[in-house]
This record gives sequence, structure tokens and C-alpha cells, in this order.
Amino acid sequence: MRVPDVRYVRSGDVHIAYQVLGEGPDLVVTPAGWNHLLVRWELPANERFMRRLATFARLILWDKRGTGMSDRHGEMPTLDAQLGDLRAVLDAVGSERATLFGIADGAILAALFAATHPERVAHAILYAFSPRFMPGDDGRGVSPQFLAALRSGASPEEMLDLLAPSVGDDSRVAEWWRRQAMMAVTPGTVAQLTRVWMDADVTPVLDALRVPTTIIQRTGDRVIPPANGRFAAERIRGARYVEMPGDFATWSGDLDELALEIEEAVTGTRHEADPDRTLTTILFTDIVDSTASAAALGDAVWRVRLDEHDAFVLRQLERFDGRFVKSLGDGILATFDSPARAIRCAAAIVEGMQARGAVIRAGVHTGECERRGDDVGGIAVHIAARVGAQAQPGEVLVTGTVRDLVVGSELTFADRGEHALRGVPGTWRLLALA
Repeated sequence: MRVPDVRYVRSGDVHIAYQVLGEGPDLVVTPAGWNHLLVRWELPANERFMRRLATFARLILWDKRGTGMSDRHGEMPTLDAQLGDLRAVLDAVGSERATLFGIADGAILAALFAATHPERVAHAILYAFSPRFMPGDDGRGVSPQFLAALRSGASPEEMLDLLAPSVGDDSRVAEWWRRQAMMAVTPGTVAQLTRVWMDADVTPVLDALRVPTTIIQRTGDRVIPPANGRFAAERIRGARYVEMPGDFATWSGDLDELALEIEEAVTGTRHEADPDRTLTTILFTDIVDSTASAAALGDAVWRVRLDEHDAFVLRQLERFDGRFVKSLGDGILATFDSPARAIRCAAAIVEGMQARGAVIRAGVHTGECERRGDDVGGIAVHIAARVGAQAQPGEVLVTGTVRDLVVGSELTFADRGEHALRGVPGTWRLLALA
């Protein structure tokens, strides 16, 4: 779908970039750290989340001064200057009253704006919120690890491990994150922003915050411990505190639940999304004896081998119209709308990687799956995973369901008998691609 146009509004001597999507009550997202309005749409999970928000609100996105597509000259990006920028964006879109969804330092800005201009704020949603960034003896503030990473100029990979450890070895997310970091900000601006954040402390305004407020924290947040949000909720009159599993990032973890919390704050109601269930063919692959290979080759060589493996597998998925779902470290999960193409893709991966010195095994099953953003869920996924685990080295193993669906094709199979699959009821007939 088409990405919303980027528009500009002048705030002092700086042009602030923003986008508008959807209809309904106004919802303004004030991002964490640095952001790039166009690059953020390149991550499928991010796009799906933003379009979900736009189903119940007029979604307003903007880049803070010095970052993304906003101007990178003029006044230092102080909190006071950013307050003026937020006000300018609201004026530009004709918003008289909006819900503010602020993330981390964006939550500090949202809280300060809500206390200063309560007549323009319908609700303040403070995500990963710490009233003060500098760590103190009271245990509040950002984690010492995150502070050290900021001050040392940590690499995007090191920052990603703090912000979203749940993405693991997902190379696509890592590449998107590196691209956003490169496009959104310069090292000089990072240094300026760090000084602003470290001086920020809105603790004194919490008692003066009189707009409806929801504070959302993640239990696994390595950047802003949940205790910060609990403290703030106790100080803000009538604040609602929500703690959910996951890490810091708003583009990983259970985004559906986060969207529901935001919808309730904006509209007063929650509309559970109907599960997107479709008949899908699932393919699991993994590298046989990957742990021993990694130990024998060493981390550096093994990383190169994995990169070669990933690139080859992605080419085969494109060739057979498969959809990459996620990396499993030493294998992949992919989906197809055709069981025959899934089998042929699995065979191509096994044969191609064998020529490259790696032994692969694969499992294929067809069943009803539930779409969960970019991921898939349901018993069919578990069955496919168990089938893959039963496969012998160099073997493509399928269920009887898959075999029945490709009757009449040129594909032939060897019967491997009935098997109990761990955690799956009943027994399942498995067959190996001949």
C-alpha cells in the first residue's frame, strides 16, 4: 500500500516533517530517539502496526528536529524547541485536541506537553516512560548499560541488542535497523540529543498532569526498567498502568495487544482483530549439526557460512514464490500457497546447500494458520516444526496431508510410517521426497 506523503511545517527556522494517515480522533506519535518517516515503513511489522492504528484514529507521525526528514540545522533540539515543533505539527494538521503516544524520550516530551497544554491533549499514552533519564541511586532512570552504550557511540548492532533482544538473529530486522540509524541521524546529532536526554527530568510536573494518562511498560525492557513507569503512575493522578511482556521496541513483540491498549485510550473501546486464518503450507529447514560446525569453524567463518546460507535460501524462496517468515538461527520458517512449490523449494535448498558443503533437512506440512503480523501461528506450524525435526540429514519430509494435496504431480515419496509428534495429538503418516 502507498506510504503517506511527507509534508512540512515551519517551526522557527526549522522545517518539521510529518505524515497523516486515516480518519477519526487524532493520535500523534512522538517517537523515541531518532526516526525516519520513510524508512520506518520499510519494516513490515512497523507498517502493519501503524496501519492498525490508522483504523481507529487519524494517525499523525513526525520526525523530531535534527532527525529523519526534518531539518538538521538551527537551534539545538532542546525539549523546549521540540515542544514548539509538536505544537506546530498540531496546528498544521488542524488538530485542536489529540491523544499523544510518546515513546521513551518522546514520552517525556508528551508528558511535558500535556502538563503545559492540557486543553490540547485528550489522553497521554506514555510508553517506556522514565520521568528522568539519568540513572540515580533510587533505581530510576535508563539502565546503566544503555547509558554506557550512548556515551561510547555503540554500533547499531549493539544498540539493537539492548532495544529489541527478541529479534534474535533476524537479519532483515537488523538490516532495517542499521538503515534507519544511518538515514535518521548523524553522530553529532546523537551527541546533542544525548545531552538533552541526560538533562531531562519531568518528575516535578507529574503531580500537575491532569489529563487522562496511560503508562505502558514492557517486562523485558533493557533500556527503561518498568519500575520507572510504576513510579510515574503513582505520582500522576488517576493514571492507568499497564505492563506487558516484551522488550523496548514498538516494532517487535505483541503489537496487536499494544494496539488494543492504544485504541482503548483513544476511543474508550477495544476491537479485537479477527484472526487472519488461511490454509497455508509451512516449510521448516535447519542445518544438520550446526553447533558442531560452528565450534569447528570458529565464529567468524561460521557467520560467513550463515550469511551465504541465508542469501541462497532467500533466492530459492523468491524462485518458488515462498514467503520468508523468520530466521531460526540455523534455519528458516517460510510459507507457501502451493504445497508442490514448497516441496520443490525444499529440495532445491537441500541440494543447493549440499553442493556448498552444508547438510540440510526440511519438514513440510499444510494446514490452517493464523497470521500474526509478519509471523504465523497455530497447530499447523507446530506440526511442520516437528516434521522437520524428524527428517534425516539431506531429507525433505512431508505429512500425509501434503502428499494427498500433490497427487497427480511428478513428485514421488517413500513412506516413513506413522509417527507420534511431540505435543501434537494422534499419530501422523510421514513421507520422504524420493
